[in-house]
Amino acid sequence: MAQFYSAKRRVTTRQTITVTVHDLDPFGQGVARHHGKALFISGALPGEQVEVEISEDKRQFARGKALRILTPSAQRVQPECAHFSQCGGCQQQHAALALQQQSKAAALARMLTRESGREVAVDEIISGSAYGYRRRARLGLNYLAKSQTLQMGFRQAGSNELVNIRQCPILKPELNALIAPLHACLSSLQAVRRLGHLELVLADNGPLLVLRHLDRLAAADRHKLEQFSHKHQVALFLVAESDSLEQVSGDMPFYQTDSLKLTFSPRDFIQVNDQVNQQMVAQALNWLDLQGDDRVLDLFCGMGNFTLPLAKLVQNVTGVEGVAALVAKGAYNAQLNNLKNVTFFQHNLEEDVTRQPWAAQGFTKVLLDPARAGAAGVMQHIIKLAPQRVVYVSCNPTTLARDSQALLTSGYQLERVAMLDMFPHTGHLESMVLFSKT
Repeated sequence: MAQFYSAKRRVTTRQTITVTVHDLDPFGQGVARHHGKALFISGALPGEQVEVEISEDKRQFARGKALRILTPSAQRVQPECAHFSQCGGCQQQHAALALQQQSKAAALARMLTRESGREVAVDEIISGSAYGYRRRARLGLNYLAKSQTLQMGFRQAGSNELVNIRQCPILKPELNALIAPLHACLSSLQAVRRLGHLELVLADNGPLLVLRHLDRLAAADRHKLEQFSHKHQVALFLVAESDSLEQVSGDMPFYQTDSLKLTFSPRDFIQVNDQVNQQMVAQALNWLDLQGDDRVLDLFCGMGNFTLPLAKLVQNVTGVEGVAALVAKGAYNAQLNNLKNVTFFQHNLEEDVTRQPWAAQGFTKVLLDPARAGAAGVMQHIIKLAPQRVVYVSCNPTTLARDSQALLTSGYQLERVAMLDMFPHTGHLESMVLFSKT
């Protein structure tokens, strides 16, 4: 019988080796050297000698999993979450918080140094509580017909399988306390087989629950959910279709920052770490060195997280955001807080901005807080505006480094760098950079 070679059918035997780890990457993987190339090891920390199973071997790097820790690091700690070994939500609970922050700060400094052509150091780390910090979470729901049980939790690392959680210590305590009774309530519904997912959010006026259901709810199910919302003082929102939102009980949520009240829809983006958000806003305003006659442009402004605090200190602020609902919410919040020197515009900032009504205005300071894709579409326009100072808030160091290069080659100086530890125990690296024009 003829046999034909197929690259897809390649069989490999996983190799086990022993190495000493010398570094931690920002994603929580230990870094060692093997056969002259970097080896990234999940579950390993700097200084540890570990037995590793190689899972991927490329030309320039390899990946592996720590099977045994032969020499533990002094910076290895006991994870607080019982689900840590399975759940994909956190990757670094086994590492001391100081080590996590140092590895992220070092990675950020390396990227900015490479792009700027000069040595860049992280000036400060803005952080808050390591646990109990997250005020928003989305949990998957899956009914197992064989065991007739409802799974509620987060995805496993690199998998679509759910981890059925009993607790989540990174959530705000008010949300963590809802997990067990909420699971019991949902398990008792007639519609238990036809639930999609849920979101828990802690607003300053209390927690709220958003439940996606795939079929129309029976009256008995609605009654049980309403009872749950009243008993636990949770605002209840139901989502029958992906673009619908029915408020069943409770008040519209809000949070406060810089003595301002910002209302939001459960579907609106808000920073999940309130402690770090408060510090981030205050530091951004400080770095901009705001004066009473300043005219500030806030790009990717959302519903006004920076825009409204800025407006308290300067002549006027213009906020630009791509999502129309957030623009409307920002304008509403400006009115709510009696701020009359704020104007919001809706525009996709990945597209040409030169013909927009706000684009020809003069601005002395600029703040931008783009999504992971960065702000390549507006960097040249910012340079054309020639503001005295630019504060760039980033959730992706790669696009931050790319966009920074545009400012640096146009005469701006990189003055300050902060690492924002917005998501402790995870691989997310947030940062904030100040540029000035001399």
